[in-house]
Amino acid sequence: MTAPAIEDLLRELTPRVLGALVRRQGQFEGCEDAVQEAVLAAAVQWPAEGVPDSPRGWLLTVASRRLIDQARSDRARRGRESATAAEVTPEDVPGTDDTLVLLFLCCHPTLTAASQIALTLRAVGGLTTAEIARAFLVPEATMAVRISRAKQRIKAAGSSFSLPEGAEREVRLRVVLHVLYLIFNEGYTASSGSELHRPDLAREAIRLARLVRAQLPEDSEVAGLLALMLLTHARRSVRTTAAGDLVPLAEQDRAQWDRGLIDEGTELTKASLAGPALGPYQLQAAIAATHADAATAEETNWPQVQALYLILERIAPNPMVTLNRAIALAETESPLAGLALLATLDADERMAGHHRLLSVRAHLLEKTGDRAGAYEHYRRAAKATASLAEQRYLESRASRVRTPLQPHADGLGERG
Repeated sequence: MTAPAIEDLLRELTPRVLGALVRRQGQFEGCEDAVQEAVLAAAVQWPAEGVPDSPRGWLLTVASRRLIDQARSDRARRGRESATAAEVTPEDVPGTDDTLVLLFLCCHPTLTAASQIALTLRAVGGLTTAEIARAFLVPEATMAVRISRAKQRIKAAGSSFSLPEGAEREVRLRVVLHVLYLIFNEGYTASSGSELHRPDLAREAIRLARLVRAQLPEDSEVAGLLALMLLTHARRSVRTTAAGDLVPLAEQDRAQWDRGLIDEGTELTKASLAGPALGPYQLQAAIAATHADAATAEETNWPQVQALYLILERIAPNPMVTLNRAIALAETESPLAGLALLATLDADERMAGHHRLLSVRAHLLEKTGDRAGAYEHYRRAAKATASLAEQRYLESRASRVRTPLQPHADGLGERG
């Protein structure tokens, strides 16, 4: 088995092994550390020695031994040592897949969104602390502290290893989906750094969404979220040039979009919209499917996009939804209509100085012929983003609309 195949296998097995160990031992923090050590040992040994006949059993046995060693080294637990000293064999472990239970645990409401994401990627995604730290551009020590505190908060909350019931389960599922959505968004458009996207994070979010979909096949919002991810990820190969520069949606070579992902995402979208209720992920997937259905940017069904955003704005009001509706409104009515809608966001503190608001306003001003206004807003947007790829794109747009009376944008990319 190749190294990438082993890596994929380990990520698939991590939540299953952790779930089995937590269900038996009842302590998430110690079990999670033990499973991570077992996964690291496998990553070193399996490429050289071969994958064992029962990889799940191997991981479980090694993790159990690590847990025993931890208990032996902890003087406060010496009295319980004899009760935990027996090795757990693969045959003793039920074959239940506890991935969904783990996701609910990692997305505990007492945790911040950043902690939920980090813990999900480590415990369910099987990423190491170093990999997660690199993905979010923070020191490994910082990420280690974040993960450790998250586990301690879950322990302090006294959470049981079981799925919530009734209304609480529905609320917690929405948190799980939101965390997966945030992971995908960070992978699709990185919030900072030199690269526009981090495909590994986007792929991991899709993998986890598939796992949730497999366990909750009747949930329309789960299907909608997976569809949205697939339809969006289908564009990944043409979102940047060979030099790493951003290519906007309207200028992408649609023939190079991944038709397999588009077809799968479109079918999932249709299935999700046939459900009894309508949620934000289903609507976003329908918008993405509308864009994917257009052979060229000019053929986009903007009235349909505008109508879908109107519904989305009503059921899940959000300034970013309004911003995107302004783009559709500019296409269906006029750039001035889009600018008028954008003006309603100026008093929203969440959007103050946001590079997306500045860049969309610049784009619409350019369409009205206001080159001076567009130039100023492109410059401000470039300064406001921490993404170097977006920064370069916005700088190029500013240069394109610059009039002879305006100075060159020296130091445009510097942060104020």
